[in-house]
Formats: sequence, C-alpha cells, structure tokens
Amino acid sequence: MELPLETVALFALKLAYEREGESPILRDDPIMSDYEREVFGLLVRRGDVEEIQFRVMHCVGLALDAIGGIDTVLGRELHRLAADFNAARTMEQIDKPLIALRDYLKVIQ
Repeated sequence: MELPLETVALFALKLAYEREGESPILRDDPIMSDYEREVFGLLVRRGDVEEIQFRVMHCVGLALDAIGGIDTVLGRELHRLAADFNAARTMEQIDKPLIALRDYLKVIQ
C-alpha cells in the first residue's frame, strides 16, 4: 500500500508544481520528503488512517488548486475521488479509493 500512497502524492505534486521546461519532480525530490514510501510505510504499520488521509489530502488539495478547483470538470471528479478516499475509516477501506485516486491523477497529470 505504501507505493500507491507515494504515487498519489507524487502525481498530485507534479500537477501542483511541475512546469513545462523545468526538471521533472521525481520520487527523490526534496518536495517528496514528507510523502516518501518509508513515511507512508510507518503510518501503514501503525494503522494511522487519519494521518495517511491528512498527508494525501494535502497533496490532492494542491493538485485541485492547480487544475482550477472544484468548479472544473477535472476538479469535480478529483474532489469526488478524494472524498471517497477520505471517507475510509480503516486500512482495509482505503485500498480501493486509493487506487481510483492514483489512476485518475496519473491520467490528468
């Protein structure tokens, strides 16, 4: 589960901060320090759903701003997927909405 969490953060931060003609944001970029696989791994092992959601939603919020907010077609769908992810209450419930969020961010980034 750590890899999809890191990937969602990476794709969201790419939408928010990556600009054409500049170096791409990579997994080892300093901006990813709070969203590395190891950080998420620790949170997953602890079963800290709220902290995982907080970190992911921070990145998704940045991406949402970058695509024009909730009033755009892309923004409405991203907001819906993020709400599904945020509604999870257990680690078992996170997986499916996490994958949907990851797949959507991959397509729009």
